[in-house]
Amino acid sequence: MTLVSPFPHPSARPKIPRRVVALGGGTGLPAVLRGLRETLRVEDRNALTAIVTMADDGGSSGRLRRSMGAPPPGDVRNCLVALSEDEELLAGLFQHRYEGGRELGGHSVGNLILVALAEQTGSFLKAVEVSSNVLRIAGRILPATQDDVRLKAVLEDGTEVVGETRIAECGKRIRTISLIPDTACPTDGVVEAILQADLVVLGPGSLYTSVIPNLLVRGVAGGLQSTPATVVLVANLVSERNEAAGLDMSDHLTVIEEHVGRGIVDAVLVNDGPIESEVLARYKAEGASPLHWPQDGTHDVRVVRRNLLGPGPKLRHDPTATAEGLLAAWDAVNSTCGRGQAEP
Repeated sequence: MTLVSPFPHPSARPKIPRRVVALGGGTGLPAVLRGLRETLRVEDRNALTAIVTMADDGGSSGRLRRSMGAPPPGDVRNCLVALSEDEELLAGLFQHRYEGGRELGGHSVGNLILVALAEQTGSFLKAVEVSSNVLRIAGRILPATQDDVRLKAVLEDGTEVVGETRIAECGKRIRTISLIPDTACPTDGVVEAILQADLVVLGPGSLYTSVIPNLLVRGVAGGLQSTPATVVLVANLVSERNEAAGLDMSDHLTVIEEHVGRGIVDAVLVNDGPIESEVLARYKAEGASPLHWPQDGTHDVRVVRRNLLGPGPKLRHDPTATAEGLLAAWDAVNSTCGRGQAEP
């Protein structure tokens, strides 16, 4: 059987992807979403989908999980704010965090609202939908799973560590990481969004606690293997400490492939912007160094280099530059440039 492209001539190929899916958590996913929201000017909710890890057990989210049996709302809250049309008013309210050491101390208003809505509607997903409407977000947000999941790591010495926070603080290399239970089902729409996407974004963020947990939900890895979308991994700006210490970007991709299969990632977006010497010295003193793609990398991927640095003393991805880099990576893979070489 001959497969016919829906775009009969190269000039008929869309200039930008029509449907984008971004998977992750922490602070990296909101930066990607904010940039895509502004760059793509999303109007159709299905044009941009965030798939958010549900393994967080630290901070306010962890306290709400333990005290109320609620799904961790923190990463979802940050994504709601990133996709909101008005980050200054309602979104700012969602981010307000109570101070002090009493019962409400450390909790954000948005976390409490999401948990209250989940109780009221009987569904965390419904709570996310209601909040999305209130904040008038561009795109949609899907928890990776609605099952109560925890992360389990097997370290190089064979020791098992359970819980995202404990894994992030263990200080030892990880051999494998998995979900408890390993039968966790994806939220309705997660796999479908991946299969219908033109561009799928992984990261940036902690390799073992933000990126991989989404890929361990049943059906997600298979969706990534089957999707016709271009899959782009956004490189972290600096190396991680503790469980991912010493790994370069090629190692990150190797770890992803060990958990979900080879050949899923088509391109890697890497920062090549200069880091100020004072900032670099501070990060090196903390055990972190800039992440680069090795020139002799063995992975058959397209490497796209851009200045991805945001302003300020902390190293953060600039949302707009990252979104533009993602579109450049998508175009590079879908053009005749091929893989393996850095885009000029």
